[in-house]
Amino acid sequence: MNGTVVAGTNNIFTVECEDGIVRQCSIKGKKLSTEVDYYNPLAPGDNVVVEGDENTQTEGQITSLIKRKNEFVRWNVKGRKPQLLAANLDYIIIVTTPDEPPFRPRFVDRALAQADAQGIEPVILCNKCDLPASREASFENRLADWERMGYKIMRISAKSGEGLQELAEFLEDKLCAFVGQSGVGKSSLVNVLDSTCVLKTGSLSKKYGRGNHTTTKGTLFHLTLNESLMGGRSGAVANIIDTPGVRRFVLHEIDSSDLALYFRDFKPFLGKCTYGMSCTHTHENGCAVLAALDEGKISEERYESWQRICDEIDGGTWAD
Repeated sequence: MNGTVVAGTNNIFTVECEDGIVRQCSIKGKKLSTEVDYYNPLAPGDNVVVEGDENTQTEGQITSLIKRKNEFVRWNVKGRKPQLLAANLDYIIIVTTPDEPPFRPRFVDRALAQADAQGIEPVILCNKCDLPASREASFENRLADWERMGYKIMRISAKSGEGLQELAEFLEDKLCAFVGQSGVGKSSLVNVLDSTCVLKTGSLSKKYGRGNHTTTKGTLFHLTLNESLMGGRSGAVANIIDTPGVRRFVLHEIDSSDLALYFRDFKPFLGKCTYGMSCTHTHENGCAVLAALDEGKISEERYESWQRICDEIDGGTWAD
């Protein structure tokens, strides 16, 4: 029978099977036949074929993986392998904050590039928008910059309720994953979208202004959206994959020479340089990207972000 992976740890996966039974499943033969050697072979959202256990209805074995529509991956530095975060998504929701934890625009830029490289439409969700930003002008400029590139920006406060109706209506009948640093409030958003869902949430570390890891594994939740957010309409549903907080989002299979392809503001100028696609966009005369930077068509902040991420890729060292 077919099933959908809800969560997994230590190579035991929770699978919702088409017969309505949730089974704890191992992988038959201990290894799936896949082209890529992932840190974790399956992720929430994956569709699989399951063989039920003859002796119990609560266990089974995964015999094969059904071809994915897409997958969202990061490079796991410790494991030295690509790590699957979610699969078969309609959208990737990149959650950030103006403060608490501090605004990290380069984290967002990396996640945007990875999403575009994997053909998944990203949405930037600014939670805690009721809080003042420590660098208000920089924060607002970056949001406006991303919006000009065509990215959808949503301003939300899980605490005050601002923007939650728009978010709930957007998520209805979709499969989305929340991705962000620890402490940005991904689990809190799940809690307020569905009043019956209570996930563990944590306070920020006072010493570092960072979040404690309260979500330790990615999990797919089927939310019954709060009626108060749906104009009194009952029965509206959304499917959300709540991923663990990521402090360092390391790109997977994007070379520094290709990174500009996944910076939407760079893309209109690529191939128009004097040296064509061989241009490094750093010093060459006749570089269309540098000309766009001088003319304000590419912001200095985004260009600096692109440079620093290129340096991280080439140097193999990644900042938070």
